[in-house]
Amino acid sequence: LIFAMDATASRGPTWDMAMSIQADMFTEASALGGLEVQLVYYRGLMECRSSGWTRDGPELGRLMGKVGLLAGRTQIERILKHALKETGMGVVNALVFIGDAMEENVDLLADAAGQLGLRGVPVFMFHEGGGEPAASAFKHIAKVSGGAYCLFDVSSPGALRALLRAVAAFAAGGARALEDYGRKHGGHVQQISDQMTRR
Repeated sequence: LIFAMDATASRGPTWDMAMSIQADMFTEASALGGLEVQLVYYRGLMECRSSGWTRDGPELGRLMGKVGLLAGRTQIERILKHALKETGMGVVNALVFIGDAMEENVDLLADAAGQLGLRGVPVFMFHEGGGEPAASAFKHIAKVSGGAYCLFDVSSPGALRALLRAVAAFAAGGARALEDYGRKHGGHVQQISDQMTRR
C-alpha cells in the first residue's frame, strides 16, 4: 500500500490527525496477513519524497512525525507517476491519497490514474473539505483507476480512521475483505465498498 499525503500548509490539522491514527491500518491488516506501507508526500517548492517500505506501524509514525508542513502547490501527478514506477519494481495493491486541493492539469492526472488502473492499482482518494475543483478531479482519478472517492472533514477523525482501516483490509485481503468490512461497519466504509463492487 502506498500511503500518500498532501503536506502543504493547509493540511496541518488533518496531518496531525493522520499521524495519530495511521497505526489502525496496521492493526486491521495484521488480522488479514500483514501489510507493507510506503509513505509518500509533497510540500513546498516541488518537493516530493518517498520512504522505504515498512510493516512497522510505529516506524511509519516516526517517519510521518519527521515531516514538517510547507506552503506550496499540489503535486498529485508526481504521486501517481511514483506509484506507476513502483509497480515496475514489485506488487502494489493500492494507493491512498489524502488531500484537500488540486491545482494541476486534470487530463494528465486522469492519464496517470488510468495507467494505474490498467496495472490493477486502484486509487483511493480521501478528500478533506469537499471543495472544487478538487472534488471533481479526485472522483475522476478514483473512477478511472478502479478505486473510490470519499469525503471527510477534520471534525470527524473517526471517518478517516475507518477509511484507512478499510483500505488496509483491501490491500491485505482483496475486494472480498473490503466488502466484508463494509458490511460490518457501514457508513463511509460502505460507500467505498459500494463504489468498488459496482464496477
